[in-house]
Amino acid sequence: MVTKYLLLALIVFAINLLPAFGPPTWTVVVYTHLRWSLNAVAVVVIAALCAAAGRYLLAHGSRLVSEHVSQSYRDGLASIEQRLVGSGKGTIALTVLFVLSPLPSAQLFVAAGLLKMRLARLTGLFLVGRLVTYSLYLAGSISADAALGGVLTKVWGAPWAIALQLFFLGLIALGPYLISARAKSK
Repeated sequence: MVTKYLLLALIVFAINLLPAFGPPTWTVVVYTHLRWSLNAVAVVVIAALCAAAGRYLLAHGSRLVSEHVSQSYRDGLASIEQRLVGSGKGTIALTVLFVLSPLPSAQLFVAAGLLKMRLARLTGLFLVGRLVTYSLYLAGSISADAALGGVLTKVWGAPWAIALQLFFLGLIALGPYLISARAKSK
């Protein structure tokens, strides 16, 4: 059982190191609870802590490469930083952004790293937000699974369900090409 918790921690940490194109962490939280029968509170706490640690390191890594970003881009970031950090409204907006934002957090942390913002505070806000959102996602999935008689537990991660999702992902990825090819043939 300890191995499953360690694997969860490693997966969540690795996903949150990615600057883009990572799967949403809440899906890992729900999957591991439903498929591995892990304690819900432990899953939420481990996932939130590992997500915060991963995002902190992502932002810190962005800081290390900030000198390689174009000067015009850095000037734009500096302007944004002055607006956000320079006013009380900006501080409130920043707090809401890191706690409740529907925006992908990877880009927020890359920007925070490039702006050389105080990462400990932002990471703490992010941690609080993730504790709340992961709890809500997990509670919702547990309720849905119970209401559906355990169907989610049986289906989530089944090979045919994964194949179906990959098929639909392929259709979405090929959609623009198929549409443009059809338009050219007319």
